[in-house]
Amino acid sequence: MNIKLRLTIMSFMQFFVWAAWLITIANYWFGTKQWDGADFGIIFATMGIASLFMPTLTGILADKWINAEKLYAILHLLYAAVMFYLPQVNDPHTFFWIILVAMCFYMPTIALSNSISYTTLKNGQFDVIKDFPPIRVWGTVGFIVAMWVTNLTGNKASANQFYIAGIGAILLGLYSFTLPACKPTKSVSEKATLVQTLGLEAFKLFTSYKMALFFIFSMFLGGALQLTNAYGDVFLDEFKLFPIYANSLVVKYSTLIISISQVSETLFILAIPFFLKRFGIKKVIVLSMLAWVFRFGLFAYGDPAGGLWMIILSCIVYGMAFDFFNISGSLFVETSTTAKTRSSAQGLFMMMTNGFGAILGSLLSGWMIDRYFTKFYTDIKSTANLVNTDVANEHLLQFLKNKGINVLADGSLSRALDVKDWHNIWLSFALYALVITILFALMFKHKHTRAEVEAINKISH
Repeated sequence: MNIKLRLTIMSFMQFFVWAAWLITIANYWFGTKQWDGADFGIIFATMGIASLFMPTLTGILADKWINAEKLYAILHLLYAAVMFYLPQVNDPHTFFWIILVAMCFYMPTIALSNSISYTTLKNGQFDVIKDFPPIRVWGTVGFIVAMWVTNLTGNKASANQFYIAGIGAILLGLYSFTLPACKPTKSVSEKATLVQTLGLEAFKLFTSYKMALFFIFSMFLGGALQLTNAYGDVFLDEFKLFPIYANSLVVKYSTLIISISQVSETLFILAIPFFLKRFGIKKVIVLSMLAWVFRFGLFAYGDPAGGLWMIILSCIVYGMAFDFFNISGSLFVETSTTAKTRSSAQGLFMMMTNGFGAILGSLLSGWMIDRYFTKFYTDIKSTANLVNTDVANEHLLQFLKNKGINVLADGSLSRALDVKDWHNIWLSFALYALVITILFALMFKHKHTRAEVEAINKISH
């Protein structure tokens, strides 16, 4: 089989086994298990926690003792085992620890998959700059396909989403053992200090005001990156509470609607060279931050009927918000550091966004939603008023029944129905992104350098 095709299959499955549950887990958490929002926030923090140390540790293993493709395969098989166990968990606190273990196995495989692709392409005398992007884009396709599979099989709120991920991870793990050998490179010197071995030298960059400012803002914006992954699908799905929207295709196929975001991501990648050449790195980062403001703001005012265009536009804007920040930020690090610290600086950039940023965003959003934006309804009359219907509405009564809630003789509910104020949740996220944008534009002083121009020209060809 053609080596590029083999790497393409790996890239496709790499993100398939993640997306099978990542976007829809909130439906399982809130809809099926009916656990609270504060505990849910910490679930998405597990990705950030794992990203702080696991990629470094597995990188050391692959560098010194074990072939990268074998380590990659083992990690996916362990990830699969945890996925199969997750449906057996019946309390949110245990669920957190189990999903944390899953992320400790999965998160380092993202970097390993890139490393395997780079090594294999170089060994095959291929041009990495030219041949890797078409392979990597199939990872996004895999992400989209997994979302569609989970939704179209009717499993966006069921435990089967974890089985889909687990089966995919087993297939990927077994397949990975057949990939070309990527032997340990032993690039880390035996005389290297612990700080050098763990790639912590890049933290010295915090002594530079400009670099420190960039990394701090990366962390704050990283807090926004996980919000739509965590809450986007369940936001659309919860419109089913309202009889007027209950049969909407947006509610039924919410995951497919959210997948427009990933489609947009693949298209905006093509536009990045044009924007970088025309505006430079700082302005492109500001554009990405503004895109996050629109992403959240459009969700705040969108609905499955007259406001559907806002939901669709929000998903389209996501491509600019995600791609422009990640790629322009990576280019800034590339052109602002020396060859000695460049690799660890890129790792620090990812740590600040996907590690500390993800933890910050997940924990604060879960606490905030649970404390300030969740209202509890204890009687049928107030619930009916909320959804603009009468107390005898069949859809409303069936919805409550599906939640395990009965209407008692005096009109009260057997237990309170918790409803999230999504309008103000998204507005608060939009305000958060707007404050970051303004502060970054005012505080971050940067000129378009010759090194940047050269780097931009490289990604244009």
